This record gives sequence, C-alpha cells and structure tokens, in this order.
Amino acid sequence: MQPSRRALLALATASLLATAVAHADTWPSRPIRLVVPFPAGGGTDIIARELTNKLTSYGYTFVVDNKPGSGGNLGVDAAAKAAPDGYTLVLGQTSNLAINPTLYSKLPYDPVKDLTPISLVATSPLVIVAGTATPYKTLADLVKAARAKPESINFASSGNGTVSHLAMESFQKAAGIQLTHIPYKGAAQGITDVISGQVQLYVSSVPTLQAHIKSGKMHPLAITSLQRAPDLPQVPTVAESGYKGFDAITWFGILGPAGMPKDIVAKLNADINKALQDPVLKQKLSGQGADVVGSSAEDFAKLIRDDIPRWGKLVKDSGAKVD
Repeated sequence: MQPSRRALLALATASLLATAVAHADTWPSRPIRLVVPFPAGGGTDIIARELTNKLTSYGYTFVVDNKPGSGGNLGVDAAAKAAPDGYTLVLGQTSNLAINPTLYSKLPYDPVKDLTPISLVATSPLVIVAGTATPYKTLADLVKAARAKPESINFASSGNGTVSHLAMESFQKAAGIQLTHIPYKGAAQGITDVISGQVQLYVSSVPTLQAHIKSGKMHPLAITSLQRAPDLPQVPTVAESGYKGFDAITWFGILGPAGMPKDIVAKLNADINKALQDPVLKQKLSGQGADVVGSSAEDFAKLIRDDIPRWGKLVKDSGAKVD
C-alpha cells in the first residue's frame, strides 16, 4: 500500500526538524575562525580577543585571524566568501560595513546581501589626541593654530575613509579649518609616529588610544561622542568645546556569511549577549573605552542598513574616494 502524500510530507518535515535539532546539538564541533579585519593591537582586535576569551567558557574554541588591508575590506570579504556553516565569523565595524559601500567604487562584498548580522557587541567614541611634542593642550589651541596656518597641521587615521578620517573631516567643516590627512594601514604605525613626533595628531577609538593617554605619551583634546567617555572623564567632548551637536561614534558587531543556518545564528546571538552581561567582561571592555551594548540579530541588521546612507553622505561631502 502506497503512503499518502500527507504522510510523506509529514515524514519529510519530521526529518528536517530532526536534522536541525541534531545540527544545533553538534555545532560547534571544531574551532571557529573569527576574522579581525585590522592588525593586532587595535581597538577591534582588543574587543575580539576579550569576547572570544569569555565565549570559551560556553564550550567554544576560537582562532582569531587578523586580516588587515584595504580599509578592512580584505577581512570582511574573506568572511563573506566563506562557507556559511558557522565556522567563519567576522568582527565588523562602522568603517567596513557602513562607510566603505560609498567610499569604494568597487567593493568586493555587499554588507547587506553578503553577510549575516548576528549581534552588535559594543560602541565607542573616538578621541582626538596630540603628540606631547606639540603645543596643543585643548581643541581651541588646535583650531587657533590651524586657522593661522591652513593645512600646516597633520592628523593621522587608520585609513582613508575610516570613521576617524570622516569624523575629522566633519570637524574641520564645523570649525572652518583645513588639516592634512595622513592615512595609515591600521593603528600601530600611526601611534608610533605620533609618539615619536613625526605626526602631530591622531584620531581613533578610545580602546585603541586609552593606554597611551594614561601613560602620558599622548595628550587628549576631545571626545567625539555627545557624552564624555567614562574612562576619560577629564576629556571634554567636541560638543562641549563649542561645536554643539557634534557626534561621531564607531560600533563593532559579529557577522557571518550570508545564508547561515538560523539555529546557529540564534545560538550565537544568545551566547554573545549572555557573555556581554558578564561583569568581568563588561569591566574589561569598559576599561578599554568601549560601551557594551549587545542586540538582536534583527536590530543589528537595521543599524547597518540605516548607517550606510548616513555615513555615505559624509563620504560624499568630504570628497573621499578609493578606487
């Protein structure tokens, strides 16, 4: 006697459900590669390593793979083109997900179509610092000098079209000054050159520069968020320094390739958000100047979609372009 169509459908559905449950129960069975699209030692790398260290207590094993280059595009593209099996993730951020779609004429990936947002992790304001060899002790000092001699003062960033670059382009417009931009491939060399006096200013996330500020190797001029950074409470904001409403922050989040199984996305999201509530991890990230946030996968996806046109306008206004 032949089974009915309804019976066959029920059998097929039960089989799929059993496979999904088995999949969720057995994953991960090997180390997960977390791509960090910037060099070791920068703010993105610090957040990645602190988060993965905590996630190991939930049964995960991670291998952090620093893959810098092309404003973070190389690392994100490598993750986007990986198998969507949950064994390759990327810690993306504002630059490579929201800015680069406008900045680059030929981006090798689409941040909306080619990636699966899993969870927002943290946000961080930027901090404008001056080398200790410079005479700039406040933002007003910098603006006064820049107005007296346009383009004579240089500032470094971790790359052309990054959040730090565009934040300073926006500030120059607000202050009516002209600085000279020196882009670096990541944070390390730029920091070295500011400390040695070869470059006058540097702009980056608080996690990247905080240790150098506290050691006295750099002098902070202003924070770019509307509120002061909790770990640098003595540093005024750009808005407090006379530029009302100025606000520029960077965010960090975990993503995977497009087409990841929903059960794996749900498990990762739950465990990441659980980890972010751990007091020790929160203290470590807060100590690096990062504001721990977390999110649903859907809210993180919306943030990316909303920020692409917002930062895109700044890119166009600045005239920055990378071919």
